[in-house]
Amino acid sequence: MQGITEEDISEDVQPDEDDCWTPLQKAARDGDLPAVRLAIASGADINAPPQGYYGRTALQAACLGSHTDVVSALLDAGADVDAAPGNNDARNALQIASGQPDISIVRMLLDKGADVNAPATRYYGATALQSACSAGLSDVVALLLDHGADANAAPAKTAGRTALQAAAAHGFAGIVRTLLRDHGANVNAPACRHKGFTALQVAALHGDEAMAATLLGAGADVNAEGSRFKGGRALHAAAEGGHVRMCEMLLDAGAEIEAGSGGWTAAGGQTALQGAAARGHGAVVRVLRDRGATGMEGGGTFLFDRV
Repeated sequence: MQGITEEDISEDVQPDEDDCWTPLQKAARDGDLPAVRLAIASGADINAPPQGYYGRTALQAACLGSHTDVVSALLDAGADVDAAPGNNDARNALQIASGQPDISIVRMLLDKGADVNAPATRYYGATALQSACSAGLSDVVALLLDHGADANAAPAKTAGRTALQAAAAHGFAGIVRTLLRDHGANVNAPACRHKGFTALQVAALHGDEAMAATLLGAGADVNAEGSRFKGGRALHAAAEGGHVRMCEMLLDAGAEIEAGSGGWTAAGGQTALQGAAARGHGAVVRVLRDRGATGMEGGGTFLFDRV
């Protein structure tokens, strides 16, 4: 047996003082099944809560590593499938597993009664469905929806995405169509408060014209307001991303060319023209001016973290 040995398992099986992981959590993280069994047999608390900034329960750690045999052993020993996440990880076992490619772990957790609609928590949390959509795992998405996952569950307040927003952000067109057509996903779900996007805004940011066309065809609001911090309307996103054809598409769909970005930052009120100029996208500046933009080109800043 490699990794943790019997000498490492104290009578109380307490967390390590340096990294705050119990021996069982470490063994689960490393996929060390013999050490997991030894820790359980030695009386380890199988549901010891996460400690420290990056801590996880043993089950959460095993799910993150896609250690199927360890997950099975922990579940057989009574691991809590809905245990709360740690300070920074922000996802429970099912939410973690749903973003990993091994669907068998997702099935095991659901069979043990995991809450398919446990809410997104903390700063970068996600529901199980949001995790699967972000990763483009269509088989996991289908399984979760079959178990009653809410396609319109609220995102985390910071950098959160609805299921539709998550799929659109990564260009997963098939998942987007499924959510819209079969599960009533709200195409105009608002951007979360910090660093958020509507589905159309994130498609515009990445210049994904096919995705934007799908969303506009489903009724996406081309003039929806963006996140209050690090965000803007779809036209702002396309302009700052340097996407000429996307800007033209949005303008043809009725985007307000002189609209300000809103939000809390110093960029509040910034026009698409200013954002394009700030990024040095001369072609976009020319298109916007040709289409009637008259706002000052100077004074722009960066609204978005990613372009």
